[in-house]
Amino acid sequence: MNHRLPAVLTAFAAAAALGLAFFAQYVLLLTPCELCLWERWPYRIVIALGLLATLLPRLPSRILLGLAALTLLGDVGIAGLHVGVEFGWWNSPLPECNGMLIPGAPLPLTPATPCDRPVYLIPHLPISMALMDFCAALAFALLLLAYVLRKPRRTP
Repeated sequence: MNHRLPAVLTAFAAAAALGLAFFAQYVLLLTPCELCLWERWPYRIVIALGLLATLLPRLPSRILLGLAALTLLGDVGIAGLHVGVEFGWWNSPLPECNGMLIPGAPLPLTPATPCDRPVYLIPHLPISMALMDFCAALAFALLLLAYVLRKPRRTP
């Protein structure tokens, strides 16, 4: 298999995930909270790593895809934090999500959408977008790690 194909697929999958978030925001008018916006950053990084990996030889390309997998695991952490906030297991560490008073700030920051209120993409399906992101990022990261850690075939 051409080593550029996984890199292109990585960039495309990350762009599709980010595109779905923008579609939900601008077409379906689902307002994201601050944690939702944080969950988008790893996908931007993965797009850049995937595109850069298409330009490099096999070994550096695999290293970049490994970094993309680690970046996605970072998103799993952010999404897991967000899911915990939605379930009420803990408060968000972001003051923008809690409407807390910040020292030196004139007024408390009030979120447009609280981070503890789940946003559902599919009506009547009790899976929030944060939980969807958690599952998708975990699966994506595991697939990338499986590719990167597999023993490469020798080409004659």
